[in-house]
Amino acid sequence: MKLFNVLAASVALATLSLPALAQDVTLRVSNWLPVSHPIVKDILMPWADQVTQATEGRVAVQILDAPLGPPPAHYDLVSSGAADVAISVHGYTPGRFVLTELQELPFLTPSAEVNSVAFWRVWEEMLAGQNEHAGVKVLALFGHGAGHLFTTNRPITPVSGLQGAKIRVAGEITNQLVTNLGMVSLQAPSSESYELLHNGVADGIVFPYESIPFFKLENAVKNALTVDGGMYNVSFFMVMNQAKYDSLSDADRAAIDSVSGETLARMAGRAWDEADKAGLELLQDKVQFTAAEGEDLAALQSAADTIYKSVADKYQAKGVDFDAALDMFKAEIARVEAGE
Repeated sequence: MKLFNVLAASVALATLSLPALAQDVTLRVSNWLPVSHPIVKDILMPWADQVTQATEGRVAVQILDAPLGPPPAHYDLVSSGAADVAISVHGYTPGRFVLTELQELPFLTPSAEVNSVAFWRVWEEMLAGQNEHAGVKVLALFGHGAGHLFTTNRPITPVSGLQGAKIRVAGEITNQLVTNLGMVSLQAPSSESYELLHNGVADGIVFPYESIPFFKLENAVKNALTVDGGMYNVSFFMVMNQAKYDSLSDADRAAIDSVSGETLARMAGRAWDEADKAGLELLQDKVQFTAAEGEDLAALQSAADTIYKSVADKYQAKGVDFDAALDMFKAEIARVEAGE
């Protein structure tokens, strides 16, 4: 018995003396999208594996089977500590994140990868200090591919013929876009798109190519109006609870940082480009595509001028030089396209 007590005491002492690095941590991710969505299978899952590998197994990432709340609640779920990590759309809470609207402006998305990396650089240098993402550690910001306009039964051109058409949008930029074109905006998360279009509540939708087949809309939409650089983009965030991040060891924080930031923004954008390519291929025989030109292009450009002015005003209200930020964004787009 004495020998047993000595051995037990020795084991207890050894356990107490283990360094903090040996303690396992699990990051719980609240996810509102199907596992098959590119955000989950091509962004969240690979990042989870990279975190575990970079931390040598000390940090695991668990993607929960069910979301802890609706898509617009995911930022607050993380900032409050209900979830450790989440991805969602800035525009799902209109007016809260105005500086990220730069990434969503029309005609600026040559690809999701280029857009995402370029904007991350602008955000790091010019926008992060404004603290719009208070209470969280920003792991990455990224955008999807160029967004276009799709309709069900209404002709897509001329755009003037779509006056009064009800179009599902997400966020302030797309709201302004369709409103400026004389349409009626219906704000709703992407997960509600199927019901809106299949039940005839909406006459159309603004989406990137990938999202049409993913949300099973390829038999609902019949027409698409496209433009170089896209009519808009949508800005996403991937964030971690700040207290959870701070509780990790220096080594594990550095490891997570190494697979986040620009690296994660690039991976996210690249994944969306691949999904857009596959989505467009699936739509070729199902949707009539029309490239905007003439009066249609002029109408889009006029709508865009108003949107640019609106975002510039928001930047001014925050004390941020919009022209300088836009110039940097365009310059970084060119740099990323050149392979820098």
